[in-house]
Amino acid sequence: MSEEEKINPGHTQVRGVLRVVGPLILLVGILFTIVGLGSFFSSFGGFEPPRYFWCGFVGLPLMFVGAVMTQVAYVGAIARYHAGEIAPVGKDTFNYMAEGTQGGVKTMASALAAGLSEGISGDKIGCPQCGNANDRQAKFCDECGSSLSKSCSSCGEVNDGDAKFCDGCGTAF
Repeated sequence: MSEEEKINPGHTQVRGVLRVVGPLILLVGILFTIVGLGSFFSSFGGFEPPRYFWCGFVGLPLMFVGAVMTQVAYVGAIARYHAGEIAPVGKDTFNYMAEGTQGGVKTMASALAAGLSEGISGDKIGCPQCGNANDRQAKFCDECGSSLSKSCSSCGEVNDGDAKFCDGCGTAF
């Protein structure tokens, strides 16, 4: 679908009118403002009041209306220009960051997979201190020497390191 098919035909006509009328009104406003300010400043040193000072009061609102109309007429073109400038930079930034972190993500994924396959399932238990996989019946970690058992604070019963509740009294760890 071409760009012209995406735009409402009524919008195309209005945009064309605004692109002509907006700058014309802006130019007329600028001219009125120049005449009004010129009349004001030329009256300095003389005893007559400025004759065309009122033109400044007409010119300033005309400048505002013309500028707004022109801005509305070109807002789509300006937005497309900005998108064309910003999108490649965003894409390059994303790709740069993806390349820079790819090795770290792979390392984390393999460590997670190894931990899930060895340390928690089957006949192995993960050490709460270092994460090393130990035999389920081991009392201390093969890697760091930390205790793999939990003592219940309520009854003092020694439980397995992966227990969620006390074997003696049922208290949650």
